[in-house]
Amino acid sequence: MAERIKVLVLDDDPTGSQTVHSCPLLLRWDPGSLRQALAHPSPLLFLLANTRALDPPAAKERVRSICQAMKPALAEAQAAGFMDRWLIVSRGDSTLRGHFPLELEVIEQELGPFASTLLVPAFLPGGRTTKDGMHLLHGEPVHATAFAQDCLFGFTSSFLPAWVEEKTVGQIPADSVQQIRWSDLEAGPDALKDRLAVLPPASIACVDAERQEQLTVLGQAIWARERQGQRFALQSAASLINGLVPLPPQPLDASGLAGLRRGPALPGLVLVGSHVPLADAQLTTLLAEPDCSGIELDVRKVARVVFGPERQRLLASLEQSWRQQIETVISQGQTPVFFTSRGEVHCASTAERRELGMELAQLMARLAAGLAPQLGYVISKGGITTHTLLESGLKAPWVELQGQLFAGLSLVLTPDGLPVITFPGNLGDASSLRQAWTLMQQP
Repeated sequence: MAERIKVLVLDDDPTGSQTVHSCPLLLRWDPGSLRQALAHPSPLLFLLANTRALDPPAAKERVRSICQAMKPALAEAQAAGFMDRWLIVSRGDSTLRGHFPLELEVIEQELGPFASTLLVPAFLPGGRTTKDGMHLLHGEPVHATAFAQDCLFGFTSSFLPAWVEEKTVGQIPADSVQQIRWSDLEAGPDALKDRLAVLPPASIACVDAERQEQLTVLGQAIWARERQGQRFALQSAASLINGLVPLPPQPLDASGLAGLRRGPALPGLVLVGSHVPLADAQLTTLLAEPDCSGIELDVRKVARVVFGPERQRLLASLEQSWRQQIETVISQGQTPVFFTSRGEVHCASTAERRELGMELAQLMARLAAGLAPQLGYVISKGGITTHTLLESGLKAPWVELQGQLFAGLSLVLTPDGLPVITFPGNLGDASSLRQAWTLMQQP
């Protein structure tokens, strides 16, 4: 019999499944949910931790709670014969934003020990590649892009060993970081297996990747070393997952996925919470469509309410006003595009910035959930926006990933059959959001 494997992916927002299909995405990790998910026939299981939306102490506790829940569930699943072997992946952003190394440290404490850590941030369909240790976005060093200016997760170097030193505040010097170069990957799985075998204990190795075939070879070598007892901690973006678990073609193409729309006469809803420059350009392109109508959520107004008196009453009043605007657009036969005002709002601290961000996401989630019974689909742009919609708004314990509408753009079904397109803030070009809306609107 073929070996039954399971790759467990702790996803720091809901978009890390953007290269795979036909697997469950858990938003809860109680024993019953884990038991059911581990019995699923897919070799993949994503746990949507949403840690990028949290401050470091909360992110640490979230990852710890997931790992502590998984440990007995994994032992039970192995005893029941659902799997023979498992790997765990900390899925992070392909533009190097997130809680590194904090999440890996917790995973090590709860599910380790691991011989060494592999850092693989490539997301090939999105143009994120790594060459000679330099992480690139469409050929440009990622530290030179807007993503590196993130007010919570910014950084100054695209050379991964230097990035590791920066993120560990010098505790791991750049010259101690190993490199798995493209030449190692091209040498084949046996040679790569030997290269992994001689990594220094407790080291971090950053991995080049420009083609999926290279990551397939890496996946084969990782599993081979695992069978020899050499366990790895894995920090990666989405493309490594395809190397660990080669999948057959997804069952539905783009038109088939769009055909999952609930009722051809039911309207769609577009949410845009992401405010990176690419999201701004995509929003502008979509709003040029005559069948789309924008409703702006004024972030500065919400900030004044959130950090002022009578917060709950005033928020409820704003929410009611925006709901009426959305319903008016729907009644006119157009698609409502509900978006946060563009640009950053100055906050007094990172804690205040996170509080405002979560309040905005919760507000959008409540509005969308209230309208959900009359919607045919939702397009949700931005990781925090999407996770909050699924977990807090729609209160879904899990969703089923159907596949990719186009490269990197996932469509999931909620338990009651609502298609939600989980659209990363940093994906595509200026026309991608309009392209997704057009596909979902097709008769």
